[in-house]
Amino acid sequence: MSDQTNDRKIEHIEVIQSDVLTDRQGNYFDGIRLTHRALPGISLDSVDTRCEFLGKRLSFPLLISSMTGGDHSLIRDINRHLAEAAEQCGVALAVGSQRVMFTQESARKSFELREFAPTTVLLANIGAVQLNKGFSIKEAQAAVDILQADGLYLHLNPLQEAVQLEGDTDFQALHLQIKKIAEQLDKPLLLKEVGSGLSAADLEQALAVGVKYFDVAGKGGISWSRIEHHRNQNHRQQSTDNLRQSSDLGLCFQDWGIDTVTSLKMLNPYLNKATLISSGGLRNGIDMVKSVILGASICGLASPFLKPAMDSTEAVVFEIEKLRKEFKTAMFLLGMKDITSLFNNDSLILKERY
Repeated sequence: MSDQTNDRKIEHIEVIQSDVLTDRQGNYFDGIRLTHRALPGISLDSVDTRCEFLGKRLSFPLLISSMTGGDHSLIRDINRHLAEAAEQCGVALAVGSQRVMFTQESARKSFELREFAPTTVLLANIGAVQLNKGFSIKEAQAAVDILQADGLYLHLNPLQEAVQLEGDTDFQALHLQIKKIAEQLDKPLLLKEVGSGLSAADLEQALAVGVKYFDVAGKGGISWSRIEHHRNQNHRQQSTDNLRQSSDLGLCFQDWGIDTVTSLKMLNPYLNKATLISSGGLRNGIDMVKSVILGASICGLASPFLKPAMDSTEAVVFEIEKLRKEFKTAMFLLGMKDITSLFNNDSLILKERY
């Protein structure tokens, strides 16, 4: 029997492949111009890109962001290739939503990744709104345990859920449910948007209930609103009224939200209390360097890895190493010898278009 949650994973991949405009290419990082050192005072070989995240050492501050999971050979291959590459290159990996493994037992296999990545950072992932739909510490801990994860993403996706015909939209008092998980989970809890950004009000509310890690995931990259628009159009078995009412909703809101640069700047005053992750519209190593300058401890990218992950581990490694070279070169041209000197160093910003 077909499982709706599992089928949705494949549909998401198909839409991303068929519509290039799901990547909104906001290019918000282009609004930040960095200085340049003709006399950097260091050698390129001496630049140290290593950083620490969740108590583990990474080769540079890259997180392969959440993509997929489920009972399908393609999905299992994608996650295995991502995990093997993350381990080989010493970068972090977050899996896609694990909700599917609670409705389809066979989907668990796609999240059993620790054997492919025995030492690097792995992050589990479930939708925060499911805590208002019956999920509890039991499911949260199970998501962590199956992956043997170093932390758990609770993803926040009110826009995506509002656009989905089958979406869960009860976000009432959700912070109180998040508080229970933060208190009971045996690993760090991280909050993540999925493409519309986090505000200062979001962060303050989450800090108050014990969350310390925040993935801003701003607009500018993949638009899940546009993706769900395509899914709605394909589900003609739904009622005519529902289709008519929601036919253009996803397009109307495809660029809704706070871009990643603005979100990082809004949350920068909280760096003494919170650890920030930059994701949403990052395209290269220069955008990663800009993110660290704006206060991000680590940078999440997904789109560059989807197609390579469908091919092979080696193809993913190639993309990771390309990003690492870009990141290291940008540090060299700024005269920054390590991540500590780069982090939250706004003296490196020459001009902003904001």
